[in-house]
Amino acid sequence: MTKPFVLRWGIISTGRIANCFVTDLLVDPETRNVTDVAHKVTAVGSRSVQSAQNFITEYAKGDKSIKAYGSYASVFADPNVDAVYIGTPHSLHYENALDAIKAKKHVLCEKPVTLNAAELRSLLAAAKEHGVFFMEALWTRFQPLALEVKEISESGVLGAPLALQADLSDDFQLHRIPKTHRILDPAFGGGALLDLGPYPLIWAILALYEHPANQGAAPSNVSGTMLKTPLTGVDRNTSFTVTFAERELAAQAILSCNLNVTSYQPGVIIRYEKGTITIASPIYCPKSFTVQYLEGSKVTKEETRRFEYVGNGWHFQADEVARCVRDKKSESSLWGHDKSLVEMDIFDEVRRQGNYKFPPGVEKVV
Repeated sequence: MTKPFVLRWGIISTGRIANCFVTDLLVDPETRNVTDVAHKVTAVGSRSVQSAQNFITEYAKGDKSIKAYGSYASVFADPNVDAVYIGTPHSLHYENALDAIKAKKHVLCEKPVTLNAAELRSLLAAAKEHGVFFMEALWTRFQPLALEVKEISESGVLGAPLALQADLSDDFQLHRIPKTHRILDPAFGGGALLDLGPYPLIWAILALYEHPANQGAAPSNVSGTMLKTPLTGVDRNTSFTVTFAERELAAQAILSCNLNVTSYQPGVIIRYEKGTITIASPIYCPKSFTVQYLEGSKVTKEETRRFEYVGNGWHFQADEVARCVRDKKSESSLWGHDKSLVEMDIFDEVRRQGNYKFPPGVEKVV
């Protein structure tokens, strides 16, 4: 039996998201029927060596072979690191990713990949120049449920997609958290759109943008509105409509994200000519979806698929990175650079229409 390709990871940040990622990274790949790739954490970077060491002790089983560094630069300089996972706040993604790219490390950067499309285009140019793989960590796209929804969506059994609704909301108790909290602070790119918005949008990208009838066309129209919190001026409630009508597809997605209410069931509804797919919340890691087959308005058949696996769903994106690095690819075919660009172009336009501007200097490229 051929030995799996082992990708050696450096972890940038020791926050909650990095904890989730590393916990799943250490799950035996064979539990998800993966035998061609495996993962090894070799370095963790934080603002202090002690913080990095605490992270290793708590979330990496105290593995003595993992280096604890008191700076991100030390991780980028470590020759035993092939790829880095960046889990810092949005506003730091650009500089962290650029430093990693210049050190010739492959990059998996947490969502939203940058604060704006200009930052992303700059990173993609740098990744090309330095010959490294680069991907946004939109983990939902790699989960088995998402792969199956895409397969059914594009099989033609339901006809063409026509309308999609998706929402991700969470009640952050805004009046009880400090104004310096990442979700409230505009200096961190706070607000609902950038923090929660990627998840409703990923379903629109999967079902509409990726649909063969769309032929890779960007949205024909984006319309958004924002309701801002008086606490700090970041967007508290954001709704945006994304229309795809440039090619053979004519469909629309109505998407929303809120910081002061909870999500509802189902989290995603995709309506087709001959049926409906509903996806259960939480939409970032759903465990079930239901397909209804219609004749007119009559439901002729209904099927529900449920998914279970060891871990919490973060490891599937890591497997994709490992395969891409092994195969010397510069981007993933599942969540390629074009999709992150579509995402950031949409967010830029929604922020423009909502008149949400970051403080001067927060965006590194404009």
